[in-house]
Amino acid sequence: MSERNGWRRSLYWRIALGLVAVLALMLAAEGALFLWLSDRITGAAPSGNPRRLAILVASDVGSALARDPSLDLDAYVRDQYDDVLRTFVIVMRDGRIASNHDDVPPETLSTLRMEAEFRGFGAGRGRRGRGRGDPPSVDPPEGSGPDTLRRSTGPVRGEVAPIVVDGSAVGRVAVLPGNPPFRRVVQQYGPTMGIVAGSVLTVGSAVIALFVFGPARRRLKAVQAATEQLGAGDLSARAPDYGGDEVAAVARSFNRMADELASRARALEASDKARRQLLADVSHELMTPLTAMRGYIETLAMAEVQLDASTRQRYMRIVTDETHRLEQIIGDLLDLARLEGGGLTLRREHVDVAALFERVSTRHERELDARGIRLVQRVGPAAAFVPGDPDRLEQALQNLAANALRHVPDAGEIVLSADAVPQGIRITVRDSGPGISQEHLPLIFDRFYKADAARRASGGSGLGLSIVKAIVERHGGTIAASNDHGAVFTITLPAT
Repeated sequence: MSERNGWRRSLYWRIALGLVAVLALMLAAEGALFLWLSDRITGAAPSGNPRRLAILVASDVGSALARDPSLDLDAYVRDQYDDVLRTFVIVMRDGRIASNHDDVPPETLSTLRMEAEFRGFGAGRGRRGRGRGDPPSVDPPEGSGPDTLRRSTGPVRGEVAPIVVDGSAVGRVAVLPGNPPFRRVVQQYGPTMGIVAGSVLTVGSAVIALFVFGPARRRLKAVQAATEQLGAGDLSARAPDYGGDEVAAVARSFNRMADELASRARALEASDKARRQLLADVSHELMTPLTAMRGYIETLAMAEVQLDASTRQRYMRIVTDETHRLEQIIGDLLDLARLEGGGLTLRREHVDVAALFERVSTRHERELDARGIRLVQRVGPAAAFVPGDPDRLEQALQNLAANALRHVPDAGEIVLSADAVPQGIRITVRDSGPGISQEHLPLIFDRFYKADAARRASGGSGLGLSIVKAIVERHGGTIAASNDHGAVFTITLPAT
């Protein structure tokens, strides 16, 4: 996941964008509702223009009175115009007063009652004069202008229209000045706005829960289930890690942890298996010479058994050989444990490879001459020196040479060679023996592994090649076994 588009996949950003989208949707819905209400209050609706409202109410009331002179004016006005936000007052010539709302100021009602005592009920033309289609004007009483109702305490401004029945003005409609009270707007339109806002909030919350929190919750539940499975011992449990958000990052971290735990569990299982096998092998290898030693010693200790001097000497020689073999096994085990456990400190010197080969040849010179085996040494010009511990490198080559001597036939050949390769210095030990069977090649460096019974008869402990591998790996190199007209062991060491 790149840094450029990583934030787009973030769960936090998705939640934030979802909330912003819901708020935007709510604001858009509320804005549309507000515009609709504004149009209802101040737009082209009759209640938006006080002059038009006065004329329409006057015309409607006049028609109603013409149909029913005994009309309950107050009930009719409340029934027909209770939802009109602006407040207007109807003043009849006979003294009746009706209003569509109860919040008319007392001083205004007093002024309107005083106006009802006048005979003339003219049409209020306002500052714009009478418009086209307005009812015929009737002059207002003296002292009152076309848009002003006067009393002793001061003017009351508003739009006025006469109520005409059978051509006579029987009253007037006065629309009070000022905007409708906010309380009235809230009472009338608040429930509608609340329903719209609640619906938008509910739908938006459902959308967020479905498309934002829903998938994240399901994936978190999957991570939880995988965690419980892993805790119960199921090392194959894995969490779904698709996606690029934080939940996917947690799932990937969990899967990496599970992989690591599974790998460590396999390593521990293999180590435990190797430990049990090692104990079994060590016990077997140690019991073999101990059993032989005990048998011969018990025989020598029997008073009733008469042994001649040559037999007694032969038994003692066998006990001595088994003792040396036991010492060799124990020494090899200690060396291998120190090498593999890191408890052995290696010196770092420039080792002369030719001198190293010469020491190996000198040590096995007697057996080489006795069996007619030729040992060839070849050192390339760029492989004259190799960095490492001279004693441990000699131990590794001595073990390989001893292994080759056990398998090469008489009058055979062993070749020690060193060459420079791109990986470093390559040291090869080659013999002209029968080679190593293919089924044994993968196991040749295992502890106590013996490809044939001849190695046991020749006194091998089964640890020599394991020690060689440990020495080479402690030097940062590698070792491999192969066949090429005989066994070939190839050691590659870093040149620096």
